[in-house]
Amino acid sequence: MTSASEQEETREEPREESDYGVRLGFSNGMVVQELGEDDDVDDSLRKSVEETIGRSLVRYDHEGPVDVALLWFREGDGDLVDILTEAADPLSADGHIWVLTPNPGKPGHADPGEIAEAAPEAGLSQTGTVTAGAWTAWRLARPTALSGHEKTPGHGE
Repeated sequence: MTSASEQEETREEPREESDYGVRLGFSNGMVVQELGEDDDVDDSLRKSVEETIGRSLVRYDHEGPVDVALLWFREGDGDLVDILTEAADPLSADGHIWVLTPNPGKPGHADPGEIAEAAPEAGLSQTGTVTAGAWTAWRLARPTALSGHEKTPGHGE
């Protein structure tokens, strides 16, 4: 028999699981590179993203451009500026990075100030934050990606 708190978790979890990919702005056909994956990643989030994009996530050694980097980052994983700089390298012109860090109070939680400081040093701007289960997702993009369509109207690259 389950407790009331377990029933509440069970009731809400499927709703959130099914729409992580949509809530994070993924769409069918995107190429999404997963970085920093480990045993603690949220498999329901990964599955939702894969279902939304209609394909598997690509690995760190993928060659070619990617639309989004899905970066799992925990306190102690290394220099975030270096990690973000490497994650940004294969991004398409209008690509972005989702940095996922454990929620406050969870092991590995990274201070939001660390992300806010590291982003501009890596040439990125924070454009949004979403809670995704036990993780907080920080959307980072190159400033040119924010206004890239305005610079060359009518010219696809």
